Amino acid sequence: MDKIKTAVVGVGYLGRFHAQKYAALPNSELLAVVDANAETAARVAGECKTTALTDYRELAGKVQAVSIVVPTQRHYEVAKFFLESGIHVLLEKPMTVTVAEADELIAIAARNKLVLQVGHLERFNSAVLALDGVLSEPRFIESHRLAPFNPRGADVNVVLDLMIHDIDIIQSLVRSPIKHIDADGVSVLTKEVDIANARIKFENGCVANVTASRVSMKPQRKMRIFQSDAYISVDFQDKILSVHRKGEKEMFPGIPEIKSEESIFENSDAIKAEIIAFLEAISSGGKPPVTGEDGRAALATAIHISELFQQQTGA
Repeated sequence: MDKIKTAVVGVGYLGRFHAQKYAALPNSELLAVVDANAETAARVAGECKTTALTDYRELAGKVQAVSIVVPTQRHYEVAKFFLESGIHVLLEKPMTVTVAEADELIAIAARNKLVLQVGHLERFNSAVLALDGVLSEPRFIESHRLAPFNPRGADVNVVLDLMIHDIDIIQSLVRSPIKHIDADGVSVLTKEVDIANARIKFENGCVANVTASRVSMKPQRKMRIFQSDAYISVDFQDKILSVHRKGEKEMFPGIPEIKSEESIFENSDAIKAEIIAFLEAISSGGKPPVTGEDGRAALATAIHISELFQQQTGA
């Protein structure tokens, strides 16, 4: 098996996990980890038995693929450098700060025939993957993504920090243009919106009611999907998929009985699955599971919702 020469740029909390996966995978040769903090770079490099760097530009011409796990404000700058250098990119979410930046990265990747994958990790959740074959035509979706405050995501609002996960999944399931969005949000602990709700109506009639909070006492990551023949519940946190369908008998006159099935999945390594998919796309020349276009679509919706908040406050 030919090994792909890899590196990770940004090895803080999340980037460190990326480095560990690349170091362990048989088709990856982790050549370096990069972090502006020399001590952090050295520590992770020691764990992964690789080289520590503080300047990502030193990787040009040495690696074939990189994970970029730096603050969102630097995504465009760093990703553009690698794509223009002919290097495949796995870019953390949110993809960029602006849609125009996302469009440019997509164009560069296409021009240079490179894989550009966006790190929407929930796509690799085993309970989400199990929806294939269960979901047909969603008509109403309700999601709640609640978390205690964590300063790691506080450089953006809660929509770009947390809600964007559910926006990406919902848009991938509904596959219809958005017709209208209503949204409300408030700041609690930061200057940005910390708790938000959006009601998204799609052209095909599906409605999604999406709530995200980073000021909750207990974490919750759930999505409920209603379609004509079933109610489907996805618990991202506990990896549980529940499907409730109409049976042939009646529980009341004219009202069909409900038959339920529940599947509980073992904890899986979503970051590892994400990186495996990235490397496979590079080797096969195929599309990654979460393309640059997917990342751009989720970003555009998240930005639209954020702009609605600004209109409400007059900011």
